[in-house]
Amino acid sequence: MIPFEELRAAVGAEHVLVDADLTASYERDWTGRFAGRAGCVVRPRTTEEVAAILTACGAAGVSVVVQGGNTGLVGGGIPAGGEVLLSLTRLDELGEVDVPAAQVTVGAGVTLAALQAHARAAGLDFGVDLAARESATVGGLVATNAGGIRVLRYGSMRAQLLGAEAVLADGSVVSRLAGLLKDGTGYDLVSLLAGSEGTLGVVTKVRLKLVPRARKSCVALLALESTQAAVDLLPGLRDRLPSLSAAELVFADGIALVRKHSGLPAPFEVDHPAYLLLECADRDDPTDALVEAVGEADGLLDALIASDAAGQRALWAYREQHTEAINAEGVPVKLDVSVPLRLLPTLVDRLQPTVAAVAPDARLVVFGHVNEGNLHVNVLGAGEHGEQVTDAVLRVVAELHGSISSEHGVGRAKVAWLQLSRSATEIAAMRAIKDALDPKGTLNPGVLLPSAPGPA
Repeated sequence: MIPFEELRAAVGAEHVLVDADLTASYERDWTGRFAGRAGCVVRPRTTEEVAAILTACGAAGVSVVVQGGNTGLVGGGIPAGGEVLLSLTRLDELGEVDVPAAQVTVGAGVTLAALQAHARAAGLDFGVDLAARESATVGGLVATNAGGIRVLRYGSMRAQLLGAEAVLADGSVVSRLAGLLKDGTGYDLVSLLAGSEGTLGVVTKVRLKLVPRARKSCVALLALESTQAAVDLLPGLRDRLPSLSAAELVFADGIALVRKHSGLPAPFEVDHPAYLLLECADRDDPTDALVEAVGEADGLLDALIASDAAGQRALWAYREQHTEAINAEGVPVKLDVSVPLRLLPTLVDRLQPTVAAVAPDARLVVFGHVNEGNLHVNVLGAGEHGEQVTDAVLRVVAELHGSISSEHGVGRAKVAWLQLSRSATEIAAMRAIKDALDPKGTLNPGVLLPSAPGPA
């Protein structure tokens, strides 16, 4: 049974939610695809409160689901039925920016937008950025090893992580927040937490690397004849543009959908098969360098370049409003995959016939991060064929030596397909680590790894 008395003692009665009207927003993901009923929602404020919650739940044999900003897309933070849902949004402390070290310690509930503003106020910036910045939390970014639009320049979330404080399933606390750049004292437990999706411990604080703040930026939207043209352009652009921070791939049907729901004008007089959106950012204006590099690009059909803030926002809208436009059409099957960059055009070419073979009436909308070979595959109108669509697409990705999850995590949605990306030996090693740190299976059962016998 849920230890309500101990939970209320730990966080206060007002932060233990049981009424369905109060818990509803925590029990369904924002796409509407994943939903479940929580036994209660608990909202701690400190690491000590998280430790008390896990101690009580562990003693009572009750499972815990960990949730950040609830912007996940694979059901990893949604209850399966009856668990205690641990919401970390109140862990929103912003520590003082350590300017000489270019580091900061923040709570797991801090939103990405708040972290960015905090770093910029000190003359620095944070290397990860994504469209859900206003609600995605730092803890969630660590849990999924999130990437976003600037991985090309700064890497994914694990690359920003210099330390962490986390509560293990038994309530014990691991705290490594010194931010040491050199530390050769054994296993890197902090790095292990990144991408663990809340299955090994509850991250409550993190020490993060910051990057120099770029004062000037420019954005270009290139019209191209194919995905292959975008892949072929990329090496030269990376070589010529040290300030290149984003390279985003979109297609004509995605642009049309965004325009339908946003009222944006057509970017060019005629539609083109593929578009590459580039952003350069530096302390000095990178516009001339971008114009020169684009002007010498092979296969370019047309281009728009914006150096003013309003123009840049307008060009970014064609990419960042994809998700909202897709959701406005219905509940999609959302798949986040990656393949070796040389095989990205092959994946794009195979997606439509693959989906059509199992869901003939479905509609495919694709966009992604070209440098990482990462595509966000959205299938609308799959209906009862959603699982078959997932299976077909992920098997194609596996044939191309790719990953079934590039940056969203495995969650509950992709557990059945984990063996397509990880060998039996790797999965066994992951299970051994999980069992060592969470022997009762308290934390996020059924997420990332298949459920093992444990607490109900």
